[in-house]
Amino acid sequence: MNYWKSIGALESEVVTLREMLHKIPEEGLSEYKTSEALGAYLKKLRVDELTKVVNTGWIAYFKGYAAERTFGFRADIDGLPIKEATGVAFKSVHEGYMHACGHDGHMAIALTFAKWVSDHKEQIKDDIVIIFQPAEEGPGGAEVIVSQGFLEPYKLDAIFGLHLFPELEEGVFGVKDGPIMAMTGELDIHVVGCSAHGAKPHLGVDSIVIAANIVQNLQQIVSRRIDPIQSAVITIGRIEGGERRNIVAGKTRLEGTVRGFDVAVFDVIEEELKKLVIAYEASYDCQVTYELRREYPPVINDRALTEDFLAIVGDEAKIVPPQMLAEDFSFFDRVAPVLFFFLGTRNEAQGFTYGLHHEKFNFTTPILLKAVQVYASLLERYDSVSEI
Repeated sequence: MNYWKSIGALESEVVTLREMLHKIPEEGLSEYKTSEALGAYLKKLRVDELTKVVNTGWIAYFKGYAAERTFGFRADIDGLPIKEATGVAFKSVHEGYMHACGHDGHMAIALTFAKWVSDHKEQIKDDIVIIFQPAEEGPGGAEVIVSQGFLEPYKLDAIFGLHLFPELEEGVFGVKDGPIMAMTGELDIHVVGCSAHGAKPHLGVDSIVIAANIVQNLQQIVSRRIDPIQSAVITIGRIEGGERRNIVAGKTRLEGTVRGFDVAVFDVIEEELKKLVIAYEASYDCQVTYELRREYPPVINDRALTEDFLAIVGDEAKIVPPQMLAEDFSFFDRVAPVLFFFLGTRNEAQGFTYGLHHEKFNFTTPILLKAVQVYASLLERYDSVSEI
C-alpha cells in the first residue's frame, strides 16, 4: 500500500523542522540547543520512552501493539565549523558554524518519521527506535552509544541510516550491499633532522626534503604494496615545518588520512610505514616517528536488507560504487544488521551542486519526505504496520 498521502501531508512539517535546525549548527558533543529542540519536539509526540544519551543525543522508543521485532533508525545531529555562504533566509545564527553535511536534513527526516509513527501509533505493530546521535563528524558518537550499551535493551533486529548526497540527482537513491563507505584513520608523521644556515645545508639534515620524499613513497605503498583488487587512499593534507626561509628545517610534521574497505589493507599500510621509518632513519641520519590512529570501521550493508530496500525503491535506486567517505554509522553493526543508503540532492536548475562540507551546500527541503516514505515502506515490507 502507498503511504504517500499521509506522509505528503507533512511537507510543511519537514520544511519547518529543517529550517529551524539549520539555524543552530553546533560541534559534536556540544549540540546543546539542537538537543533542546529535538527533545522539545519529541516530548510532544506519543513516545513511550525518551532517553538522553551521550549528553546531547536522544533515543525515542515507540512500542508496537504486537511487537515481534524492533527496527532502529538513526540521524546524526552535529554541524561543522564552516562559515555559511548559502544566502538562505534561514542561515546559521551561529557564526562560523554550518550544517554543511546535511545533518539538519537527516534530523528533519527522523523527526518527521517520528511524527508519522506517533500519528499512526495504533497501526504500528513492531517496536521502533529512533536514534539522534551526536558527534558523527568527530569524535564519533555512535561508538559511545554502542559501547555504553544504550541500545542493548531494545534487542534491535536492524538499523537503518542515510545520507544526503549531492553526487546523485535529486530524488535518486544510492545503495549497494557489502562495503559502501570506507574505514578511516588519521596519520601523523614527525621528521626530526638538524637545523643549519640555509647557505650551508651540508651542515644540517633537512627535514623538509626528507618529508617530501616520504610523501612520494607513501603513494608507492598504495600502488605497489596493496593488492590492486583492493582500494586504499593515503592523502597528506597538511605539512608544517621550518622556521625561516634561510634556515634548514630541523623539524617537519605531516598530517594525513588513510582510507580503505578492509582491515587487512590497514595492516599492510601500517607494516609498510614501519619499514619506511627504519629506511629513512638509516639513510638520512634523522629521527622519524609516526602514529596511525584507526577511527571509523567500514560501513558494510547487510545483503538481505539491501535486497529489501531495492525491492521497495525499484527504479528510483542506483547501485553506487563504494565511497571513500567515512561514517561512524559503521559502529551500529555491532548491535544489529545495518543498511545505509544515499538520497540524491543534486539540482542544477536551483544551483544545488555543491559538495558535502562546502559553504554553499544546500538542497530542496521537501525531497526529505522521500526518505520518510522509504522508512514507512520498509515497515510495510516487514509487516510491521497495518493499513492506514
